[in-house]
Amino acid sequence: MASGFKKVGIPILILVGAIAVMVGLISMKTQPEKDEIITRDFLIDAKPIEVQNVDFLVYSQGSVQPKNRTMLSAQVSGRVIAIADNFIEGGFFKKGDVLVELETADYQTDLLLAESEIARAQAAFDEEKARGKVAAQEWRSFNDGNAPELGLRKPQLAREEASVKAAQANLQRAERNLDRTKIRAPYDGLVKSRDVDLGKFISLGGQLGEVFATDVAEVRLPLTDDDIAFLADLSKESPQVTLSSDVAGKNIKWQGRLVRDEAVLDTQSRVIYGVVEVNDPYQLNAPAESKGMALRFGRFVSATITGITSSNMVVLPRNVLRMDGTILTVDDNKKIRINFVTVQRADEDFVYISDGLNPLEKVVMSAIPNPYEGMPVRFLDDEETPKTQPESTADDNAIEVK
Repeated sequence: MASGFKKVGIPILILVGAIAVMVGLISMKTQPEKDEIITRDFLIDAKPIEVQNVDFLVYSQGSVQPKNRTMLSAQVSGRVIAIADNFIEGGFFKKGDVLVELETADYQTDLLLAESEIARAQAAFDEEKARGKVAAQEWRSFNDGNAPELGLRKPQLAREEASVKAAQANLQRAERNLDRTKIRAPYDGLVKSRDVDLGKFISLGGQLGEVFATDVAEVRLPLTDDDIAFLADLSKESPQVTLSSDVAGKNIKWQGRLVRDEAVLDTQSRVIYGVVEVNDPYQLNAPAESKGMALRFGRFVSATITGITSSNMVVLPRNVLRMDGTILTVDDNKKIRINFVTVQRADEDFVYISDGLNPLEKVVMSAIPNPYEGMPVRFLDDEETPKTQPESTADDNAIEVK
């Protein structure tokens, strides 16, 4: 009996004692302090709304071309006997300069023949006029009435007068043909290409080369309907245009005017082309002290066109405008306001707001995940919390434990 008790009772006593010791230890443990959970408002960056007048700019690009270009051709035929030194690719010339000369022997002969013909016709006319006077005197000596026109030789006189006019016309043609053996420059310009050499026979209408006028350059700029909406009426004024291009590592600028548009949409690109004019692009007539870089034909340039001016506009970074067309602002109570705005224009960097914002509020410049109307926020420049309270600006409604 005693041995049985020992086998069963002793383990039970040990287990009960262990439980009693554990309960005692647990009862003596100090209860931990409860941490206070603090929810912070979302931290944002905001800036005051500024209303201003905006001069809109329209951007485009195009290539520089001459306003006038001419394919020189011969109005008479003949062999080339002289070519001007400046009639080479890239050569400059003045209006009236002789660029090419053709042989003149045949045309000088034609001129002599025309002069002799007009002398013969004039002599015949004078002779017929004298005969008419003699006939009139004879008629008056024998008759008292009016003489018939045939009796006074008026038809014959008219025929000789016509012969004189025809001879004069032939003389003028011969003089023109002789003068046309010298092909002159139609304006101040430069030579684009030359298609003639010494000794070459040029037929009537044969091409001699292509020349460009250097008084005015043009740049055709593609413009969309949105671009046109921000430009002034070209029939009333010509907006200022700044052309720019990188030349030898430097950004060079030229000034021009948008003078017209081509009035017809391009069937492929569906844009309309505006035409910018630049006076004296090669600086040929500019004073030596104020000469700049020449705007060469064929150069590709970027264009900045001064557009219309709009008042009471709010200009904001493009990223501030949300996908649904709204902009977040903060009122005096540091509550979020979701505003549906009227976007006058938007480009790669900015949006221009004409309506929908309260000038007394601030625009939220930082991103807010899942904002809602009336959401409380705090600013970067608000008073900092005590150092014993670590803060996090990464998450909305961050929880801090102290």
